[in-house]
Amino acid sequence: MHEAGPSSWRNPWIRWSVVSLVTLTVLSVLVGFVWLPSVHGDFTAQGLWASICRAAGVPSTWGGTSPAGAANVPQATNVVLERSMVRAAGSTAVGRGATLALNCTMCHGAQGMSGSSAPNLAGQYPEVVIKQLEDYKAGKRASPIMEALAKNLSERDIADLAAYYAYLPKARTAPTTYDESLPALVRVGAPLRNIAPCISCHGGVDQKLGAPWIEGMPKDYLVAQLLAFRKGERRNDSQAQMRNVVRAMTDAEIDEVSAFYARKASAGER
Repeated sequence: MHEAGPSSWRNPWIRWSVVSLVTLTVLSVLVGFVWLPSVHGDFTAQGLWASICRAAGVPSTWGGTSPAGAANVPQATNVVLERSMVRAAGSTAVGRGATLALNCTMCHGAQGMSGSSAPNLAGQYPEVVIKQLEDYKAGKRASPIMEALAKNLSERDIADLAAYYAYLPKARTAPTTYDESLPALVRVGAPLRNIAPCISCHGGVDQKLGAPWIEGMPKDYLVAQLLAFRKGERRNDSQAQMRNVVRAMTDAEIDEVSAFYARKASAGER
């Protein structure tokens, strides 16, 4: 009679592999959801679910309720991003948005391409334009000029402006791909410093709802916004996503990333 061999669990290699995998998983959870968030100055421990939502950039509660301890934390934005924001509007809304955009041409250009350090808006995702204008209107993002212009805009005005700029072609820009030389922070980020790769959210390879198209943006504008996030002067990023990323970046890294995306303008002209 054939004698059965020992069970696989009695195999020391399998047993230690399972134990090592479980240990590594526990350590990863502790580092990712406890230790790394705790070193941030604006971190408040609200449980595992709140930490997951914070990392994903979505609300941790719905229906107007707030987690314990969140009452004293300033709200970054009043805007809840929805997929309905990205739907293309009709030609009437685009035409009306073009008329409203005449007030924007001095800074953002006649066709949404800035000749200064203001951001390019041509081809920008509509939900991005909607969110930023709503934030200016509510005072969640600071700018004397933009706050003054946005405060008198209705919801329809904002939607029509977003439709118009989304309708314009992304002139002079080319999407970032892995087929080119990318700075390390753009390509893979810096996981040990809790820095996500830029390419994972800002278009080209992938686009996260609400993350702006930044290909071909003026370098001075990108540097100024990254520095504002790092200093906490700009705080309208949901769940502090950008502040958490930029806090660990050096001046040299901010300059390198900004220069890379600014060069994309000339790449699109070829």
